Amino acid sequence: MIVAINPTAAFGRHHGAGAAASEVLASAGHTVIEVRQPNYELLRREVEREVRSVSVPGRAALVVVGGDGMVSLGVNAVAETGIPLGVIPVGTGNDTARNIGMPIGDPAAAAELIVAALERESVSVDAGRVTHGLHTTWMLGALSAGFDAAVNERANFMSWPNSERRYTIAVVRELLTFRAPHYRVVVDGQRREFQAMLVAVANHTSIGGGMRIAPAAEMDDGLLDLFVVDRMSRPRFLRVFPKVFKGEHTELPEVHLEKVRSVRIEAAGVVAYADGERVGPLPVEVSVVPGAVRLLQ
Repeated sequence: MIVAINPTAAFGRHHGAGAAASEVLASAGHTVIEVRQPNYELLRREVEREVRSVSVPGRAALVVVGGDGMVSLGVNAVAETGIPLGVIPVGTGNDTARNIGMPIGDPAAAAELIVAALERESVSVDAGRVTHGLHTTWMLGALSAGFDAAVNERANFMSWPNSERRYTIAVVRELLTFRAPHYRVVVDGQRREFQAMLVAVANHTSIGGGMRIAPAAEMDDGLLDLFVVDRMSRPRFLRVFPKVFKGEHTELPEVHLEKVRSVRIEAAGVVAYADGERVGPLPVEVSVVPGAVRLLQ
């Protein structure tokens, strides 16, 4: 069993989480190979090497310890390999863990659930294949290409504060300058143009640490959920935006949700993020791949 550990998850508050999870897994009789590196890119490369070395997928598993960034790392390592993925959530967002019912911030409890899950058939779920130029990546949660992605982009280039407050400050700063981009999209072959505050393509219900953008999304229905919030005034957006955290936005006239299989999104000056990780400037295309990932839950 490969256990990939991000020691900087949640700004380093859970530095002992990897050891706690590995101890539970080893005590249950599993051979544990811990993978640790000082930065995300080195960790990604080593995890991918370990996954490629697996000769019998049914006898291996990858467990990631961290937040949604580690889930992204794991999904990109195991998609379409048959190797199941387990999640020990100790990050800041933990949206995928929340969707699959893993206990957040309790690595030992999450590891116990993974031990139990290893005794039964892993769960097959869909994933989104994201194409950006010549590059292809996978997402399990959602691709964002609007206000929320702009906040993520701003926060990633801030050096202070070194805590979750960075994202709160980024939200406030982005609200002061954000203008609804003009989008050109192709939804299941049909072309559309509009201005919007937020565009996302979701495979499960939430993004951004609990924003329930697509309350009806399911990870195993062979479909993605396209989420669009129309252009609106800044005061109106400030009133509407908090409703997303409780999933109370779906009946608003400015909010549109629909089930889709593929979406191409294009807009000038907009950067896309998938599962909280930077993809790059639009355009991007997202298509659903049913059953691409097996989860331990």
